Amino acid sequence: MIFQPVIPAVLIVAIVLAIAGVAVWRIVRSSGGTRVVWVGRALLVLACGLLLLRPGVAGGEAETLATEVDVVFVIDTTASIVAEDWDGDRPRIEGVRDDVQEIVTRYPGARFSIITFDADAVVRVPLTTDATAIVSSVSVLRPEVTANSQGSSVGIAAPLLADTLRAAEQLTPERIRLVFYLGDGEQTSWESVESFSDSHDLISGGAVLGYGTAAGGPMRTTSLGDGQESYITYEGERALSIIDPANLQTIADDLGVPYQERSADEAVELQEIPATTTTTDGSTESVAEFSWIVALVIAALLAVELARATTSLVTAARVTPRPGRKEDS
Repeated sequence: MIFQPVIPAVLIVAIVLAIAGVAVWRIVRSSGGTRVVWVGRALLVLACGLLLLRPGVAGGEAETLATEVDVVFVIDTTASIVAEDWDGDRPRIEGVRDDVQEIVTRYPGARFSIITFDADAVVRVPLTTDATAIVSSVSVLRPEVTANSQGSSVGIAAPLLADTLRAAEQLTPERIRLVFYLGDGEQTSWESVESFSDSHDLISGGAVLGYGTAAGGPMRTTSLGDGQESYITYEGERALSIIDPANLQTIADDLGVPYQERSADEAVELQEIPATTTTTDGSTESVAEFSWIVALVIAALLAVELARATTSLVTAARVTPRPGRKEDS
């Protein structure tokens, strides 16, 4: 058995023993149904302590990989990225999330970074080997608030991307750098599209991935809340966002990478990296956790305790005498 406590084990044991001691004392002094109740509470305390200790068993050793590759994602977060024409009527951002997950999986041990752009470009996640952080960050990405939208350029992230790549090259010139641009190419700014050519000689590959359809998809408004929003309208009709392959191809040409128009029924095409860039970075022991089983036991005990408390309250409400009305004298 292996334990991975969330807080120092000594502290967990001390707290559990103190609370369990009170429960045992009440068990000894009680009888009948009351004793059964306190037995359940004692078990609940012990189960909570066990959950904090995170029990598990060794599942063997797994090699960890280190890949001499930096992957930078440039992700569109304008209103059009939630246009509903991905795999039918799903938001495009769902396709973006799926593809980021696939890319992260294909390059284990690499460093990843996320740049997002709408009215401005920002580095959401600096270069990190924590692939989970990348996937989690993309899973919660939302487009800019519709009320604040004033038009955007599909190339607004070009200067920031070049600066990010130059900084990475200066620190680790031996690493391979890949760029994946994910967007629909729709230009809503009056400005001309900025060029990504400054990044051309700083990368070894990647791709421009296009989302959307020629027929277009309607877009829901985005606010600071999480409620269901209405659709963006134009002249009384639902506004449609349409993919612009020409802009996306221009970005791909600037970067020197291929352009792929994405669809849900096709896997993203990813280039192979040289085998010499991936090495074994030691090993880590995998653990099969039993915490979920303990959590189910706790849930069951809490359900029993809640049912007992509810029954007691209902019973008390029924037997409490109601004050009668005073008769006028």
